[in-house]
Amino acid sequence: MSNSTIPASRAEVRAASGPIALPERPRRSLRRKVAIALFSIVAGLTVIALIATGFVVYTIQRSFPQLDGTAAVSGLGADVTVQRDALGVATITADTTDDLFFAEGYVHAQDRFWEMDFRRHVTSGRLSELFGESQLATDTFLRTLGWRSIAEQEVEALDETTRSYYDAYAAGVNAYLADHDGADASLEYAILGLQNSDYEIEPWTAADSVAWLKAMAWDLRSNIETETERAVAAASFSSDELAELYPAYPFDRNPVIVPEISDVSGIATVAHTADPAQAEASTASIEWTEVDSVIEAVSTLVGGAGEGIGSNSWVVSGRLTDTGMPLLANDPHLGASLPSVWHQIGLRCSTVSEACPFDVAGFGFSGVPGVIIGHNARIAWGFTNLTSDVTDLYLEKVEDDGYWYNGELVPFEEHTETFRVAGGPDVDLVVRKTANGPIVSGLTDDFTAIAEAPYTGTGGDVTEPTDAPTGEYAVSLRWTALEPGTTASAIFRLNTAADFTGFREAAALFDVPAQNLIYADVDGNIGYQTPGKLPMRGAADGSMPQPGWDSAYAWQGYIPFEELPVSYNPDEGYIVTANNAVVGDSYEHFLTRDWDYGWRAARIVDMLERRIAGGLVTAQDMRDIQADNESFIGRTLAAAYLDVRTGESGPDEALGLLQEWDAQNSADSAAAAYANVLWDELAQALFVEGREHAAPLSGQGRLFLVVDNLLDDPASQWWTNEALGVSSMDEMLTYAATSAYDRLVDLQGDTPSRWNWGSLHALALTSDTFGSSGIAPIEMLFNRGPYAVGGGSSVANATGWVLGEGFETVTVPSMRMVVDLSDWDASGWNHLTGTSGHAFHTNYIDQVETWQKAETTPWAFSEKAVDAATTNTLVLTPAG
Repeated sequence: MSNSTIPASRAEVRAASGPIALPERPRRSLRRKVAIALFSIVAGLTVIALIATGFVVYTIQRSFPQLDGTAAVSGLGADVTVQRDALGVATITADTTDDLFFAEGYVHAQDRFWEMDFRRHVTSGRLSELFGESQLATDTFLRTLGWRSIAEQEVEALDETTRSYYDAYAAGVNAYLADHDGADASLEYAILGLQNSDYEIEPWTAADSVAWLKAMAWDLRSNIETETERAVAAASFSSDELAELYPAYPFDRNPVIVPEISDVSGIATVAHTADPAQAEASTASIEWTEVDSVIEAVSTLVGGAGEGIGSNSWVVSGRLTDTGMPLLANDPHLGASLPSVWHQIGLRCSTVSEACPFDVAGFGFSGVPGVIIGHNARIAWGFTNLTSDVTDLYLEKVEDDGYWYNGELVPFEEHTETFRVAGGPDVDLVVRKTANGPIVSGLTDDFTAIAEAPYTGTGGDVTEPTDAPTGEYAVSLRWTALEPGTTASAIFRLNTAADFTGFREAAALFDVPAQNLIYADVDGNIGYQTPGKLPMRGAADGSMPQPGWDSAYAWQGYIPFEELPVSYNPDEGYIVTANNAVVGDSYEHFLTRDWDYGWRAARIVDMLERRIAGGLVTAQDMRDIQADNESFIGRTLAAAYLDVRTGESGPDEALGLLQEWDAQNSADSAAAAYANVLWDELAQALFVEGREHAAPLSGQGRLFLVVDNLLDDPASQWWTNEALGVSSMDEMLTYAATSAYDRLVDLQGDTPSRWNWGSLHALALTSDTFGSSGIAPIEMLFNRGPYAVGGGSSVANATGWVLGEGFETVTVPSMRMVVDLSDWDASGWNHLTGTSGHAFHTNYIDQVETWQKAETTPWAFSEKAVDAATTNTLVLTPAG
């Protein structure tokens, strides 16, 4: 090798060796130039797409909660341990109640803060601040009811200890928000910024938590829709026709919850008494749709009252179980939502004492401290909707600035509400109230229709008002939840109750929503208590709007707690609640005319008694009952069509499916698909299609009884429908059978054996906010499904659907639990979606498949079981 210096560059090479002759470069063809240009564009777009994808992934994941290690937060007194299992369910252990509820607020904010923020805008009537003018009608209705102001009054009335729980919880939420703003808190804030870039998250307050209890009370408000329907229908149907359409509870065939009230004495309770003074006294980037009904809008936002809203719960004494200890089951039926309304959690004081008394686990609401349904170390409890009548409409006569009351023109109670509207100017609203409640006509179509065509009545008799003063009609609303209550305190009394006495003391405070409470304890006792603030009425029963100008129709107070139905260790050895009648007609106080009609309760009782007759009840039996799909109307139609033939091969083949069917609405059942379409076609032909005045189709349980009665009355005028060319029961049944076949052919093809109920009745999980934004890519971020499901309306596996509007599932068993009092760790639980509210998080929809199968997963409670199930541990430590 030469010792000469190695050239440092190409220039030096050239200089050293002289000019270099390079071959001439051929000219590129036009095609090649275009190809290179296109490649460059594609490559550039790919790079941009990768960057955008990376940004989207980063934006999605940046709000995922920290699950391991330590997090230093201001406001804690000492370290708090947060253990999570594979489903993301947190068990929180703390030394003090302040730290315990602080940590619960922190965990809720980690998992679900967007949901919490959205909920407080709902309850405050401030959705327009988020989504613009389209939400003004809903906000106007909610501000008129005044949920937020009532919640603030309730917070001010809390005792010092309970107030400390709510304040500690709010401090925990705000500690999380101190380090997580905008898209760091949830993906939804990044999307919200597309239309409302000026939005800023506000600190959490105790009133934000308490106000959500008003939303749940609205969701479970009982019969206001039925009362409204009757009032509107009164303009088109006679009293006799209304009596047929709204029959009384079938006490002769379906059970009551408390056949005999127990004598339970010595309980210190808080009695509800009447207060005489109260008795009288955006950009265009995202399109938000306005629904036709404000009631529908509010129901959609908070979970939804309507078809299928209700619940099942039952408890079995240890003398009838294989373990010798009670078993308790519960599955509340609410509107389908994503994420699920429920959030699972465990709350444990490191040393349980009078100062820190919590050792409890179960289902709660994000935004609300404590556990709503579940168990502690000594007792378990469950809820179902009481379905008692706690809402009444009043016809008012108004003139100028006042309303008539007991012969005098009385000034309205008025105040002005101001709405901040994203992308628009502020809007003012004057809210007017009478002695009976806020004026709601003018806010919804139905309430306005009642004012325009007023009818009143009681006991099934419907008439036009005859003694009304001068002036125009308006409609006001009286509802127990529109008065300050004590439910916010009841939660913690339930969480720490140790026996039936403590349970009833908590129930006495649980005034709204009115619920059936079932009970079991480790001493082997079972029980039931009617809680709630239940009105005692004056001259009417509340089934129709009443004359608001006469105080004789006003509420006269509330039923004393000591006189409410209670059952303790009944002789039957079990207690079943499924929104059916609580007591028989002999009970001294009127509760309602609008119970659920008891088909679920009857089926659960039947299944329990069969299992008891065959041996001892097991936890698996309880789960099997929750999963039962038997349809009362399916069995009824199968019997009714036993000898009916259409004379056409297709419909007759479909009818043949019914004769071999077990009446189970199983997801894979062809017969169930046909039976439910047949039921829908028959109901529409009887009550809607071609009729001058359509009858309401809401409440399938009600219509089960209506049609069952009609099948025993072939001469009924309902079997004639001239518009359909039908003049008899046989013709109507034949018409419905053929229509159902044709409809299913359109939906699932002309091979009956390939039909299935599950895909027809599928559940689409839709985000309550951006899931209906109208922009497909955004909706795809948040929505999931559809999922094939079995069950149906007024079925034990209560997956509700709406007659006349399709078969998709709209209400669901929002959670399921079976609690084993012999071993808490042998209990099982599940809810609709998952613990997390973050789209694409592992725990966003990881419980759906288990829910879909109507199963439960193990519920770890003991310290040993929780440790064994723990997959992640986060220690919250005081900052500084």
